[in-house]
Amino acid sequence: MISKQHIINRFISYITIDTESDPNSESTPSTAKQWNLANKLAEELKVIGLSDVSIDDNAYIMATLPSNVNHDVPTIGFISHFDTSPDFTGANVNPQIIENYNGKDIVLNETQNIILSPNYFEDLLLYKGQTLITTDGTTLLGADDKAGITEIVSAMEYLINHPEIKHGDIKIGFTPDEEIGRGAHKFDVEKFGADWAYTMDGSQIGELEYENFNAAGATIKVKGKIVHPGYAKGKMINSMYYATEFINALPKMETPEHTEGYEGFFHLHTLDGKVEETVLKYIIRDHDKDKFEARKALMEKIVSDLNSKFESEVFEIELKDQYYNMKERVEPVMHIVDIAEEAMKSLGISPLIKPIRGGTDGSQLSYMGLPCPNIFAGGHNFHGRYEYVPVESMQKAIEVICKIAELTAIKK
Repeated sequence: MISKQHIINRFISYITIDTESDPNSESTPSTAKQWNLANKLAEELKVIGLSDVSIDDNAYIMATLPSNVNHDVPTIGFISHFDTSPDFTGANVNPQIIENYNGKDIVLNETQNIILSPNYFEDLLLYKGQTLITTDGTTLLGADDKAGITEIVSAMEYLINHPEIKHGDIKIGFTPDEEIGRGAHKFDVEKFGADWAYTMDGSQIGELEYENFNAAGATIKVKGKIVHPGYAKGKMINSMYYATEFINALPKMETPEHTEGYEGFFHLHTLDGKVEETVLKYIIRDHDKDKFEARKALMEKIVSDLNSKFESEVFEIELKDQYYNMKERVEPVMHIVDIAEEAMKSLGISPLIKPIRGGTDGSQLSYMGLPCPNIFAGGHNFHGRYEYVPVESMQKAIEVICKIAELTAIKK
């Protein structure tokens, strides 16, 4: 298999290019700097020997590894995104390589006393003796999802160099703007031409996911009236106080910090308030479609009830669906999950089949006609300074890609 150092070098060449996306931009990609990595990737795919390499006007990259068998084989795809989250800076990433990790605290930044500790991040103990790549404590790492890109490129390179491994046509797709929910919006499924695909965008080794949240966004605007505070009695309406009525009307324990597994939530992620107007922005998440619809209906009812209470249209709400649970589109073709599970087991990896508490490009692509389960890429603690990835997990992900390709090509 491809050496650890080769993987490390490729991964670092990607993460040191800043590709942070911007939810406030309407362009695709949402930031011009994403082109820096997109163009590099397109050239690299040509260099390793892939066919039909293309990059379109929106920075979507596609390529093909042609079949090396004579019989009919389903065309499969592997997809990752090259943008990083706007939640934390991805500029000037300075990775640290921790060889033969000893299971103890890792000092990310001595000056700022930033520690990556197994006392808090227990998953670190799964990787004692392995090689970890961490941040220096001042940026995210970018393993979400540049680990996935590293794995796909490396797997294709390995298959090209080892023609004894038989496979059908394999399609590769790299997307911008996944982190702001737009990664699949301009993905040309017909051009891609795969029967199904896998996103390499999961976390811990072994993860295999074909369920994700149904997702919506909600914007609540609260109107107030500003007058001089010295003469405000009976006249001022402080929208910020009214906004707290809405916040407190939602179930207190149905928030991200109090939920897990299949439990849904309401998440207030932005509050912009002045006396004259306050704007609340929520995301709504639930795996169950009926519960998802009930969550949206509850928010609308609270707005209606509060407007009745205050006898005026103080509150306005705008709801917008973002993506849906891919389970509905994957279950009819469960053999695609079975192949990935068989690939992992054959490589000594214990599959961790569980719901995604989030979304991937695959959730939208599944509804666009490309069923697309999600496979581990190896990273942990995404979107922040404590992000890390074990190199051995990336090696295993590369092996899984190759094994899926091989299993798909077996004549039944």
